Amino acid sequence: MRQQNLPQSLKFYSIQEIPTEKTTLNQRLFNRRHLLWYLGLGIAGAGGATLLHKNFGTIAQPIASPQNQANTSLAPTKDTLANSPIGMILPEFQGINTWLNSEPLSIASLKGSVVLVQFWTFACINCQRTLPSLVQWHQQYASKGLKIVSIHTPEFAFERDLNNVKQAVESRKITYPVAIDNDFKTWKAYSNEYWPHLFLADRQGIRRYDHIGEGAYPETERMINQLLG
Repeated sequence: MRQQNLPQSLKFYSIQEIPTEKTTLNQRLFNRRHLLWYLGLGIAGAGGATLLHKNFGTIAQPIASPQNQANTSLAPTKDTLANSPIGMILPEFQGINTWLNSEPLSIASLKGSVVLVQFWTFACINCQRTLPSLVQWHQQYASKGLKIVSIHTPEFAFERDLNNVKQAVESRKITYPVAIDNDFKTWKAYSNEYWPHLFLADRQGIRRYDHIGEGAYPETERMINQLLG
């Protein structure tokens, strides 16, 4: 989108600045973190996800896969992104050597469950605000077939420290699996660029929904219930 369509206070963090070939990975990630931080704390508030959708077109709506075109509840909408990964199989986890709260998992081993994958890092304020909902969904829907897999991909050096991650997991009462993605291999496999970013897949491992940033909790929960059946 064009920068002049953004509010003046958002222009510094416009998508046009993120990224360029000359920008380092750390700077790109820093800019993205601050964009979402501003949308979460500033003019967007609880509507940060809506603003992202309107201004940046980054929130995909659920659509049907070729295996499930008859299900009208998952039909394409006018808001579906043209380049959305919806309808494709979730990529396999890559380069994960440490798991918390779980034995090593794979996408293949999760077939038969509704899978929610969330990229986060513990010092990100937007990520922190999403965690109570994920904890609640795990408690409420795990017995019905929902499997939440948390991919912890750090931005700063102190977020790479496993003891710090363990402390954050314990303090947030996270009991679902947490994969330590310090080398960004799973992040890259998912072509991810933001914290937090949530992907939701059906029992066949096909992506049905994804959401960038905080917010959209009722919509996400409705999608979870649809996929659980």
